[in-house]
Amino acid sequence: MTVTLSVTSGVGTIRLDRPPMNALDVATQDRLRELAEEATGRDDVRAVVLHGGEKVFAAGADIKEMQAMDHAAMVVRSRALQESFTAVARIPKPVVAAITGYALGGGCELALCADFRIAADNAKLGQPEILLGLIPGAGGTQRLSRLVGPAKAKDLIFTGRMVKADEALTLGLVDRVVPAAEVYEQAHAWAAKLAQGPALALRAAKESIDSGLETDLETGLAIERTWFAGLFATEDRERGMRSFVEEGPGKAKFL
Repeated sequence: MTVTLSVTSGVGTIRLDRPPMNALDVATQDRLRELAEEATGRDDVRAVVLHGGEKVFAAGADIKEMQAMDHAAMVVRSRALQESFTAVARIPKPVVAAITGYALGGGCELALCADFRIAADNAKLGQPEILLGLIPGAGGTQRLSRLVGPAKAKDLIFTGRMVKADEALTLGLVDRVVPAAEVYEQAHAWAAKLAQGPALALRAAKESIDSGLETDLETGLAIERTWFAGLFATEDRERGMRSFVEEGPGKAKFL
């Protein structure tokens, strides 16, 4: 399999495994969607790590495969491509990308689907599609501009240039830079900590933020209000408040 899902301590690791560069061909895209949907539905998966292995996250699409596609074929395939990545972005649980080596093109777009990005100090990220006479097609023009702002996104997309980890951190493209040997360990630790939290509240927080960013403030506040009130019907809310009153803040156990 070019993508696998393994679970430890409540954390599901979605692992790209298509040597040598984890090129995202059609089969890999489809498998990624399958596993994102599986991680969404599994109760034993409470947080997710996206990982490409020790050497490379993903160096982009399979260019040879794409070269053989004409306009008609890509009209059909582009929707499936976006839906695969959107399935990752819509996992209703905390998702962290553990980025090693290259995260280019589709690899960068996959990292953008995570809630948090931890990069190796040797990582290189970018959207080089313009160098092929194309634009990003798996969400890059949309998710990148929402993350770092339109001007910075246009710089990266118009030029197709790669940025090293330190610049990616400055741009806000990644959230933490660590030694390469520690990337997966730190990503898993971040996810494992959140996996012990209240699952429904974490889902509500993610949905409120992500959906709210797609709309106006008034509608976003309505989304927040609905989730906020709804959580008062959950056992986690009862447990959290009871623990706060009886033991003080930050001591509730939600598993």
